[in-house]
Amino acid sequence: MLVSLALRAQPVAPDPATLDWSPLDAAVRAQIEAEALPGAVIVMGDAQHIWLRRAYGQRARTPVPEAMTPDTLFDLASLTKVVATTTAVMQLVERGRLELDAPVARYWPAFGAQGKGQITVAHLLAHTSGLRASLESSRPWSGTRAGLALVASERPRTPPGSRMVYSDINFIVLGELVQRVSGQALPAYAARHIFGPLGMRDTRFLPPASWRPRIAPTEPFGGTQPLRGEVHDPSARRLGGWAGHAGLFGTADDLARYAQSLLGGQGVKPVLRPSTVRELMQPHSPLDQAPWRGLGWQLEAPLTPDRDALPGVGLIGHTGYTGTGLWIDLVQKRFVVILSHRVHPDGRGNAQPLRRQVLALLSSIAPPLSRARLDAVDPRWASLQRPPVRPEDAPLVSTGIDVLRDQNYAALQGQRVGLITNLTAVDGRGWRTLDRLRHAPGVHLIKVFSPEHGLFRELEGRIPSGTEPLSGLPLLSLYGQVRQPTPEMLRGLDVLVFDIQDAGARYFTYISTLGLAMEAAAKAGLSFVVLDRPNPVGADQVKGPVLDADRLSFTGYTRLPVQHGMTVGELAGLFKDELRTRQPLDVQLTVVPMRGYQRAMRFDQTRLDWIPPSPNLRTLSAALLYPGTAWVEGSNVSVGRGTPRPFAWIGAPWIDGPRLAEMLNRRALPGVSITPVSFTPDAATYQGQVCQGVEIRITQRDVLDAPALGLALVQALQQLWPETFKLERTRDMIGSAQTLQAIRDGRSAQEIEAGWQKVLQEFEGQRRGYLLYGR
Repeated sequence: MLVSLALRAQPVAPDPATLDWSPLDAAVRAQIEAEALPGAVIVMGDAQHIWLRRAYGQRARTPVPEAMTPDTLFDLASLTKVVATTTAVMQLVERGRLELDAPVARYWPAFGAQGKGQITVAHLLAHTSGLRASLESSRPWSGTRAGLALVASERPRTPPGSRMVYSDINFIVLGELVQRVSGQALPAYAARHIFGPLGMRDTRFLPPASWRPRIAPTEPFGGTQPLRGEVHDPSARRLGGWAGHAGLFGTADDLARYAQSLLGGQGVKPVLRPSTVRELMQPHSPLDQAPWRGLGWQLEAPLTPDRDALPGVGLIGHTGYTGTGLWIDLVQKRFVVILSHRVHPDGRGNAQPLRRQVLALLSSIAPPLSRARLDAVDPRWASLQRPPVRPEDAPLVSTGIDVLRDQNYAALQGQRVGLITNLTAVDGRGWRTLDRLRHAPGVHLIKVFSPEHGLFRELEGRIPSGTEPLSGLPLLSLYGQVRQPTPEMLRGLDVLVFDIQDAGARYFTYISTLGLAMEAAAKAGLSFVVLDRPNPVGADQVKGPVLDADRLSFTGYTRLPVQHGMTVGELAGLFKDELRTRQPLDVQLTVVPMRGYQRAMRFDQTRLDWIPPSPNLRTLSAALLYPGTAWVEGSNVSVGRGTPRPFAWIGAPWIDGPRLAEMLNRRALPGVSITPVSFTPDAATYQGQVCQGVEIRITQRDVLDAPALGLALVQALQQLWPETFKLERTRDMIGSAQTLQAIRDGRSAQEIEAGWQKVLQEFEGQRRGYLLYGR
């Protein structure tokens, strides 16, 4: 039992096992929609219990789609380092077969060549050996003998113990030490001494062919089919399919059993002594470098709301290149396993946003730990300060909630807060703004409001009010019975806070919710705070027709061009002073601006986590096309809703795709390629019907003119199918009667775009006074 490792965990309220985890489900689905990963399996629990065990998305996308299942096996990648190799090494240390402070050359004499004689076993475990990250890959080699010869020929780049450099070579060496000391190769040793005793029946190196149907594939290497049951890591493949740093396959359930063993769970055989587990928690890398490393594991603060204020000890964790991760909080006595295969099918996914958000959600439900309680776990931690944040780990841009947090929530101190938000509102560390505010000292979050698509940004149609699942706070819909906060909704509040990711187009309704909420706050005498976020398609882009004054609606709150080139904070200033009524709003407005933001940034250049702002704006590419292809959405044309490529696939049963593609390509529209496509939507317009049309791909986003693309699309449809295409139905999206009439009259694109310029120039003059990030 590991009770002696830490203070007994305080009662958790609410009980994680009984919580509604729909916020976590929504976060996973959003990352799948954003194409960050095809699917995932998540298991969470404590030493005795499993709180959550769920599978999401797809196990395989190609060559045949397969649904993810909880018992899917994954290439665990670098989790091999800790689950197999570190555990094996520490067992051998416990038995007196290895010494942490002994030079590696004592056990492998040839390793001591090339100045490596001072490297110890502990240096390898803590990644402080001075060896580089990986083996030579520019020259062909294969086989264990050749690989170990390359290891022996390596020369340290820095003195041992002076610098932490994460290195696969370290663990290739440790895998070899296991064999030299125990007389068993690592796969056999781990099966006998780790996986077998723990009942990890689905964990092993070199999985048999019979397991392959349950294994999540990765990506192709030198062939057309993705790897399945063959290790993804190139060095491990060259070394025969496994090594001390990679090659292990396993399930989330098995990793949960491993975690519960380290936590001292009853009924789970301990694979390491409590004293050994305590040593895993201690920093063994330089304290002025981040992240801190223990013996094999990366060290982090426990999963509590105040973890940002604590030193990075108490939790051991590790991730794998393929998209895997395991975190064990030895103070709060809980764990989380996140297994994904973000490298499938093309190696371009990203598991980091999901990891951050899941860890933040798990942290938000725990009671605060406090520095004093953490130090009481181990007196050696009392002198530790928080490690520095690595520049490569931090976003280039700090959003409004990040800046507000850095200001100790000064703008909200002592106030009763209503928060207008959705799933997109997370900070640079993956925390929901909702959770930051409900844990912020001196801030009293009372109510939560959600816009169109709901709190989890995945619903269509009218949305009822209810209760926010994790906090239990009232959740009031602004896209149900009402679209503006009522006096009753605002009763008991001092301030409304707005934090939602906008899409940068005039007809995206979140900015209408912003304006209507500001009006309601003015009437109720509430102050209004906007936590600013990037314009994802660029706050330097002001394009397209300006909305006619007689066409104001929920999809056109005020007179803006299609691409308004403003952030929500800048729009709030405009709305306050030059509202639809042309009368300034009597509301105390505070905009918390971003730090590090530049107008011309597209979202991916901010290094913030992309969370799709609505069900059909899944990717940044879709958001970039949206100010153009959405022009036809109100008409009898599918814009790809209910398909994998919303706003990139445009079609209808009556369209001839090749003819439409040919006409659009004659326009030589900059920044896009256009090809014929056939698709069948499973929702929205033409649900279940085969549509012919075009696929629009962005080739050079910096020259893309989305409103010009929208104009070309409407013109082509009108010219080719004037009797079928419902041009009049595009009026709300285009917003300009003059533009619509010019299309009807067959005027050229150049003439129509020239007609926009006078009103656009007037808007740009109006806009200039509200810009917060230069011009």
